[in-house]
Amino acid sequence: MKTIIEIRSFFKGLGLLLGMVLGLALAHAQTQSASNGPAIQVIAAGQKSVSNFNDIDGVVEAVMQSTLSSQIAGRVLSLNVKAGDRVKAGQVLATIDDRETQTGVLRSQAQLQQSDAELRQLQIALKRTQDLKAQGFVSAAALDLAEAQYKAAQAGRDSAGATTQQAKVAQSYSKITAPYDAWVLETSAQAGDLALPGKPLMTVYAPQPMRVVMQWPASEKNSLPKLQDIQIQMGTETVKPVAMQVMPNADGVSQTIGIKLDLPRTGVALQAAPGMQVRVRTAGIAQAKGLVPASAILRRGEITAVYVAQGNGFAMKLVRLGADHGSAGVEIWAGLKEGELIAVDAIQAGMKGAHVAR
Repeated sequence: MKTIIEIRSFFKGLGLLLGMVLGLALAHAQTQSASNGPAIQVIAAGQKSVSNFNDIDGVVEAVMQSTLSSQIAGRVLSLNVKAGDRVKAGQVLATIDDRETQTGVLRSQAQLQQSDAELRQLQIALKRTQDLKAQGFVSAAALDLAEAQYKAAQAGRDSAGATTQQAKVAQSYSKITAPYDAWVLETSAQAGDLALPGKPLMTVYAPQPMRVVMQWPASEKNSLPKLQDIQIQMGTETVKPVAMQVMPNADGVSQTIGIKLDLPRTGVALQAAPGMQVRVRTAGIAQAKGLVPASAILRRGEITAVYVAQGNGFAMKLVRLGADHGSAGVEIWAGLKEGELIAVDAIQAGMKGAHVAR
């Protein structure tokens, strides 16, 4: 009986010893595995002072832009340009049927010639009457009548001359010319269309200078941005405006105030063209915000998370993101507590064996 009890005690002790050995081996394996994983740098979640930015849509427009139309009624005989063409000052862009105005010129010239002939006859008659009056053959009343008729003829001749000049000016309106060196933005007519005074035929603009027009909420009129606090995003580059003009009145429908920002005549701003959409960023008062590096954020579809240090490893924690402040970091609106240690590299922190760098 004593032998059996001793055997049982032996095996029981042996089992305890084996359990201790296996536990130590497992702990060593886990430690060894952790030491083989990537060591991840961590930062403490906290507040940083960053500028409060507002991004607003803007549209590029030319400072000098003209809508050209005919000053006379007539058919468009030819349209010599198209959108995108470059034109010189005085270049003929379109011609209007001028047969009616040409008839007006001929009519006025005929009237002018008739007035000239009448004036010459009355001038001769006045000279004859003056001679006869000097000889006492006609009365003073006859001389007065001759002088009045001559002066009336002079006025008629001046009127006919003005009519002729006006007709020639009207005929010149049959040619639509460029008011300055420009680019054609768009055309609104084609050959055969009826041109009418005030009806647009085309729009041209001077290539420089350009400006950006943005709309500011009328409710925030007292917090209008300053010129030095404005940046314009054009493609991948940022442009600083050189001048700013604020419209005096708000739009009654949109309840916004127009702001015009003049672009510099250098760099990427030279590539701006009317109608181009840009982003205008205005800097506000600096505010304290909870920011983390963009590399610390794990994105999986609509899920956003960070890895928080837990013991010697990491645990994933869902967060709600705010605005992206570029190199300053991304706002964390919810999900973190101040002081929590966050993995700087979310991809590496999710790997097997990842541990906090010491």
